[in-house]
Amino acid sequence: MTQDIAIITGAAGGIGRAVTDRLLSDGFGVLGCGRSPRPADFPGAAHWVQASVAAPAGAAQIARTAQDLGPVTVLVNNAGVQIEKTVADTTDADWDLLMGANCRGVFNMCRAVLPDMSRYGGSIVNIGSISATVADPSMALYNASKAFVHGLTRSIAVDHGPNVRCNAIAPGWIMTDMAEDGFALADDPAKAMQDALARHPVGRMGMPTDVANMVAWLVSDQAAYVSGASFTVDGGMTAASPLNPGLF
Repeated sequence: MTQDIAIITGAAGGIGRAVTDRLLSDGFGVLGCGRSPRPADFPGAAHWVQASVAAPAGAAQIARTAQDLGPVTVLVNNAGVQIEKTVADTTDADWDLLMGANCRGVFNMCRAVLPDMSRYGGSIVNIGSISATVADPSMALYNASKAFVHGLTRSIAVDHGPNVRCNAIAPGWIMTDMAEDGFALADDPAKAMQDALARHPVGRMGMPTDVANMVAWLVSDQAAYVSGASFTVDGGMTAASPLNPGLF
């Protein structure tokens, strides 16, 4: 029996690796991809393609490889770049790198899989961010790029339903290398992390598996009536007022 295939971009570590592990356990065939060679610890049951999603040819290569394995019924656009700069400090090279991965990469991958997926059905999950609606300081391009991801998600849901569902996840502080880089911008990173923790009603920071669990639900039949939506996974942080609850 042919196995359904899930493509996961940026699968080497962090959220992408957690999604890989979860979808493998749920019975999907998984094709991971990234700009680097296959990681030594990448699951043996999963396939790997070294390619850049920012390049149309790279996205096409990933899609073709996955389609040779079986019907691609899931695409998780997780690959992304973070640059810690204001607009005034941002260079043209910064723009090309970040927008290439975060915006064009998502567009390229969706465009590459949609023709076939529209025929036999499937689900796209785009990893956005709470930064799409609440701007983190000194991350202007990153914030803007995630707003693009959420906007594109809605358009795909509208244009390519009913056979394709498309949703976005807006993670908050998920403890990955990107999160560490964000806290490093503070004058006192340890204090900044303590303050951020105090703003989480659930009492902890997020883990990559928290996002992977949401991905697993969104691509399942349990979410068959869900499309064009964005799901915040931030431990309740953006639900709170700016007042630090630790002071009350």
